Amino acid sequence: MTSTVPNAVQHTDAQPPITMFGPDFPYAYDDFLAHPAGIGQIPATEHGAEVAVIGGGLSGIVTAYELMKMGLRPVVYEADRIGGRLRTVGFEGCDPALTAEMGAMRFPPSSTALQHYIDLVGLETKPFPNPLSPATPSTVVDLKGESHYARTIDDLPPVYREVMDAWNSCLEEGADFSDMNRAMRERDVPRIREIWAKLVEKLDDQTFYGFLCASDSFSSFRHREIFGQVGFGTGGWDTDFPNSILEILRVVYTEADDHHRGIVGGSQQLPLRLWEREPQKLVHWPLGTSLSSLHDGQPRGAVTRLDRTAGNRVTVTDATGDIRTYRAAVFTGQSWLLLSKIACDDALFPIDHWTAMERTHYMESSKLFVPVDRPFWLDKDATTGRDTMSMTLTDRMTRGTYLLDDGPGKPAVICLSYTWCDDSLKWLPLSPKERMDVMLKSLGEIYPGVDIRKHVIGNPVTVSWENEPYFMGAFKANLPGHYRYQRRLFTHFMQDRLPADKRGLFLAGDDISWTAGWAEGAVQTALNAVWGVMAQFGGATDPTNPGPGDVFDDIAPVELPEG
Repeated sequence: MTSTVPNAVQHTDAQPPITMFGPDFPYAYDDFLAHPAGIGQIPATEHGAEVAVIGGGLSGIVTAYELMKMGLRPVVYEADRIGGRLRTVGFEGCDPALTAEMGAMRFPPSSTALQHYIDLVGLETKPFPNPLSPATPSTVVDLKGESHYARTIDDLPPVYREVMDAWNSCLEEGADFSDMNRAMRERDVPRIREIWAKLVEKLDDQTFYGFLCASDSFSSFRHREIFGQVGFGTGGWDTDFPNSILEILRVVYTEADDHHRGIVGGSQQLPLRLWEREPQKLVHWPLGTSLSSLHDGQPRGAVTRLDRTAGNRVTVTDATGDIRTYRAAVFTGQSWLLLSKIACDDALFPIDHWTAMERTHYMESSKLFVPVDRPFWLDKDATTGRDTMSMTLTDRMTRGTYLLDDGPGKPAVICLSYTWCDDSLKWLPLSPKERMDVMLKSLGEIYPGVDIRKHVIGNPVTVSWENEPYFMGAFKANLPGHYRYQRRLFTHFMQDRLPADKRGLFLAGDDISWTAGWAEGAVQTALNAVWGVMAQFGGATDPTNPGPGDVFDDIAPVELPEG
């Protein structure tokens, strides 16, 4: 795969793999999970105590699973379906093995805490066919009506190599890329913190686009335009141009945009298998206990109200009108739900945390998939010898088209379009069929001799995450100046810093994490919340395996002045 890693960084098999190890909070979650001492325990007097876990996405299910292992009784509330944005769907009337990933579909190897759970439940992964990756037979880049066919970047016109070199130079000159990448690979915490502290102070008010424009390497508007539409790794970056450059640096430092793998059979299997899993090592509960068995097979329904009640308790009202009160609760849904879908007591959080949630910026995202009879795109054009169709990046309405198959002759799936932000909003008023018709028209202009429609064997499935009532967006992405807000949300699990009447309700999930848009962030913040709940119940970690809260003061995120 074409990498965003500058050429100055040479990788060898002897080097440790990069992980999502900071830069804001350089804590080794993967080591924490793998340690034989486990991730903590609570006093036996607290065994069986109930803890509300609001949201049955990956973060909520990981939280509930680990709390159950400690001997607590998680009570999971889920408004829609277990999985959250790990949503795998089928096609009506087609083979059930034919699926579409409506949310998360590609995962970097640097997601090492996530990989712990993928391995735990026995799931397999395989390379994901990103543009120009080894898993992609061919890629077509179509800009301004001109198409280029490529197997590697060297097959594209020289300007694309110039753009990639400009991006690498920009990162090196403006963000100490090689130095930070090396420090993260070696888990050199002092060096990571030293580099990042300077960059946070310098770049918190800078957009991604402004960062590019400030670099001599990107003085050419043409280069910036091509980079925005094509990019390197997953494709174009222009939908991120208004966002904070700090968000982008987190992605490239951790190589989150490279070497992606998909989960065989669909990503939703991960939370579903954790829901059903019967741990071999657990406290208090008998062998054979699972989250499913504790809930008689189904989580409780949507939460409609949250209140602070006497004794610093959290009282939860669900859609059936049932009211339960808990000593601790973990909220893992999109934070905007606390502003709109759920009636909330202002006393739940300090006012600065409410402000941070209100300022959270979400990215829109849309996808549409169709099932096809076979991977016809691998047929060779008799004249050119090229693949009939390729993974496609374009400035037309479709933007990104992905071809997904399980081998010749088997039914396959095309993601006709994957778009973000304004490109996603353009699809919002259209029905699935209308969307498909526009997409096929765009692709027909790129591949005039290919009749895609004749291969379609079922109705399209689509999603616009901004229109999903329990999400209101795909994932958060900080705007310039949002660092302080994100720090408040991420560090909320350290509740000894909070007034006594603001403790006991913990935040977790992708939009609480520093690594927006990656399942790894959902896992990491779940583990933070688990540590916080453990501490709330008087528990502790083993001294040989300190948790994220135990080492917090040594690696706390940079704190910018607010005066």
